[in-house]
Amino acid sequence: MIFAAGRGTRMGALTRDRPKPMVEVAGRPLFDHALDLGRAAGAAPIVANIHHLRDRIEPHLIARSVVVSAETDALLDTGGGLRHALPMLGGGPVYTLNSDAVWTGPNPLCALDGAWTGGIGALLMLVPLSRALGRAGGGDFAIDAMGRLSRGGDLVYTGAQIIDPDTLAPHPAPVFSLSEVWTRLAAADQLRGIVHPGHWADVGRPEGVAIAEDLLSRV
Repeated sequence: MIFAAGRGTRMGALTRDRPKPMVEVAGRPLFDHALDLGRAAGAAPIVANIHHLRDRIEPHLIARSVVVSAETDALLDTGGGLRHALPMLGGGPVYTLNSDAVWTGPNPLCALDGAWTGGIGALLMLVPLSRALGRAGGGDFAIDAMGRLSRGGDLVYTGAQIIDPDTLAPHPAPVFSLSEVWTRLAAADQLRGIVHPGHWADVGRPEGVAIAEDLLSRV
C-alpha cells in the first residue's frame, strides 16, 4: 500500500496543480521511486490511495498497473485509507510505504520482510535523526535490545512498515491515523522496529527536493 492521497500543503506552489507524489525528484515522480521499492520487494498487488487532484495521478498509476483505491468523499488518513484498501490487497500482513521520501542503502521493504515474525502487530522501519535528511523536528521512537518501540527518542519513522491488518479492527471510525494503532500496539507489547543502515530524505517540503536529489547523486 503506497499512500498517495494527501494534499501536500507543506509543498506550497509545487502541489498547486499536482498531487505531491507527482512532484519530480531526479527527473522522476516521487511515486515512481516508491513503486520501485515495492516492485523490487516482490509486493503484489500494489495499491495506492488517491484523493487530492486525483485526475492528475490516476492515469499515471493505471499505466503502471497499480490498483487505485479512490477516497472520493474525504481523506481517510493512513489508518482509514489502509482499511478502505484492504479488499484490494488480499489477506495477510501488508507493506505500507509513504510516497514522499527517497532512500539509499538496502531496500527497506526487503529488510522488513526478513525481520518480520508472527505474534506482533506491526514492524516499523526507523532511521536515526543523523541520517534523516530534511527532517523537521525531533525523533519519533526509541528502541530497546529486543526491538520493542516506545514513543520519544531519536529514531524517525520512515513511512515503511509491515502491519497485520487485523490490528485495524478495534478502530470503528472511518477516519483514523496509524499512529493510533501503534499506540495501542506498543501498550500491548506488539510494536517492533528495525533501523535502516542507509540514509533517508524527507520530501515533505519544497527544500526536500534538492536535499533528496543531492542524496541520490552521491549513490
